[in-house]
Amino acid sequence: MRIQSESFGHGRPIPAEFAFGTPDGLGGNRNPQLSWSGAPAGTRSFALLCIDADVPTDPALVANADVDIPVEHPRGDFTHWAMVDIPSQVTSIAAGSCSDGVTPRGKRNPPGPASARQGLNDYTGWFAGDAEMGGDWLGYDGPYPPAHDLRLHRYFFRVFALDVERLDVPARFTGGDVLRAMQGHVLAEAATWGSYSLHPANR
Repeated sequence: MRIQSESFGHGRPIPAEFAFGTPDGLGGNRNPQLSWSGAPAGTRSFALLCIDADVPTDPALVANADVDIPVEHPRGDFTHWAMVDIPSQVTSIAAGSCSDGVTPRGKRNPPGPASARQGLNDYTGWFAGDAEMGGDWLGYDGPYPPAHDLRLHRYFFRVFALDVERLDVPARFTGGDVLRAMQGHVLAEAATWGSYSLHPANR
């Protein structure tokens, strides 16, 4: 399988129109265009994940904007998009068709391919307890790395060809739920990635 995007080149910077945050405030928060091909025979649905693999693991360090976060600081994952039950005949997603702009407290019913289900992204936990932004953040919400992080963040868009039409995940599912439920059902996988940073040293 192969996946690509007209919105950014493989391993190249993601434009601000597809990011949640920019140096000047909020970005366009549009989902990038994606298309894939080469799914094997027997594919009954696709699952899609977007994961930032470079998220700082120390909340106190993230909160202290006066000190740069070192490149070598330990990192974890942050899910920006989790979608399952994408019909097997769907092989592309148009830019801005699933997200276009920032919705405080998260999108209630994010658009997407017919019959597909979109899960919670990790802004749900990040904004938990925030009176203005707290809520269920469903579907795609783009990059917003700490502006004082020296590491260039990588955003991996992964598509999975599955042998089931409907994935067994909870009603309020996360990226982790998707990864667990896919075990034993993945026929093929493809990935591409783009980078993003708000630190002046990386722009």
